[in-house]
Amino acid sequence: MKMEQKEWGIGGHSKDVKRTVEIGMTDNMRFTPDLVEVKQGETIRFVHVNNGKVMHEFVLGTKKELDEHATLMKKFPNMEHDEPYMAHVGPGKKGEIVWNFNKVGEFDFACLLPGHYEAGMVGKIKVVAN
Repeated sequence: MKMEQKEWGIGGHSKDVKRTVEIGMTDNMRFTPDLVEVKQGETIRFVHVNNGKVMHEFVLGTKKELDEHATLMKKFPNMEHDEPYMAHVGPGKKGEIVWNFNKVGEFDFACLLPGHYEAGMVGKIKVVAN
């Protein structure tokens, strides 16, 4: 996986994880929790638990990036996902990403599978200065 600086941070390393945040995914098209606050510089391990019966995903980004990616997903619903800020999680399965939030701001996460994003399967990450 390529570790490339994004507006919302950069892929992290397991050895740098400060805490783990479990994110539940359900077929009512919601994440739990749907708001996560982190400190600038914090490396978080997100563990995604798909409690549903359909595929879900977790994609970090800006609203603009997520909107663009959601449009692509409608055209290519079977796109491969191999970016360090994405997790594709099958029904009853777990996935994870490790991410370093090195920039202050409010960022988004979403399930971009066709229909899920539009149904409100979104959340926010608030990165506050130390």
